[in-house]
Amino acid sequence: MDNIRILLVIFLSTLLYLNGFPQEIEVQGYFRQDSAMLGERVTYVLKAKYPSSLPVLFPDSTYNFGTMEFLGKESYPSFTEEGITQDSAVYYLSNFSLDPVRKFRLPVYEILRYDSISHYPEEAELILKLTIDEIPDVLTFQETNSYQKINQPFNYPYLIVALVAFLIVALTLVYFFGKTITNKWKAYWERRRWRRFVERWDLAKKNLVKQPTVDGADELLGLWKGYLEKLTGRPYKEWTATEISKHLHNQDILNDFRKIELIIYANRITEDVHVACENLLQVSNSLLEEKLKNIHDHE
Repeated sequence: MDNIRILLVIFLSTLLYLNGFPQEIEVQGYFRQDSAMLGERVTYVLKAKYPSSLPVLFPDSTYNFGTMEFLGKESYPSFTEEGITQDSAVYYLSNFSLDPVRKFRLPVYEILRYDSISHYPEEAELILKLTIDEIPDVLTFQETNSYQKINQPFNYPYLIVALVAFLIVALTLVYFFGKTITNKWKAYWERRRWRRFVERWDLAKKNLVKQPTVDGADELLGLWKGYLEKLTGRPYKEWTATEISKHLHNQDILNDFRKIELIIYANRITEDVHVACENLLQVSNSLLEEKLKNIHDHE
């Protein structure tokens, strides 16, 4: 009877120990770029993989980011498979540290009954990019014994007459046809830029659909934002998907961005990613047609 009691005590102690033993949480954090200028906006990606039974929270805007200024945060839907949940979030920060190499990391919180446990990833490094080169203390001059060729006198009166004649013809053309010529020239360059963009877009989309990778998705979105920035003069490269959606008054474009950004920030692929690519191309085409219409209306 005593042996049975001893075995029962050992079994219950082992069970309580296993239940109280902390379960592993894998945390990964990194910058999307290895260097940045002082105050430049950078992207920090935070990922966590943990048992789905654990309550886990990511830092929000109330967290003390130190010399990093918090600009915004975007969270992505959780993905659970075989009892393991994957979460990811993107933080937009500005670095105001003068250290040559800024080491940074954000925690993930495991919520307990009366407390919480902080799980940290390895420190991510961000190199401070200097805008000017250092000036040497002593200037060095190159010595040479070779003669320098002296240009012969130029017949400036002929040049002045030619320039005046050219200027008169140019001003005459500008006075009568300047606005029409300028608008047609603008429209020509916009169509030429569009054709080059579509060629690069089709190639990048084909590669992404064939073999989805983080670099491929990043290249595709960067190509799209870069074209719209040149087309409209707006800072699309600096805007998040939410900011672009609000500016264009197009809520559907946010879903298209999410399908492609899932590849970058969550390593997940949706089946209809090609549909999202076509929708983004249609948005850029609509903005082009709107700009061409405005150009022609001012002729």
